[in-house]
Amino acid sequence: MARKTGDWHEYHIEWLKDEINAAEYLNAALEDGDRDGLLLALRNIAEAQGGMATVAEKAHVKRESLYRMLSTRGNPALSNLLSILHGMGLKMTIQLEKAVTAS
Repeated sequence: MARKTGDWHEYHIEWLKDEINAAEYLNAALEDGDRDGLLLALRNIAEAQGGMATVAEKAHVKRESLYRMLSTRGNPALSNLLSILHGMGLKMTIQLEKAVTAS
């Protein structure tokens, strides 16, 4: 039996409640390099973690500001993005794109 879209979204949000899944999902969105995809991923993770109000409180930002930052027209500053990630229990790290070979 095929799942309906609403059922899939509920399943996806449930899956994102796992911290490891949320981190992997966000990393995949970052690797795609698509701003809209990244903002959608952040909105989905926020929903999985209890909603925008919960994440806003943990991130120490106003709920309305969080909605604006993560909207389809949002463009959060790096400091805001780091606060949002912190509020979600996540952090951003940098790694080499390609493996370095020993000389």
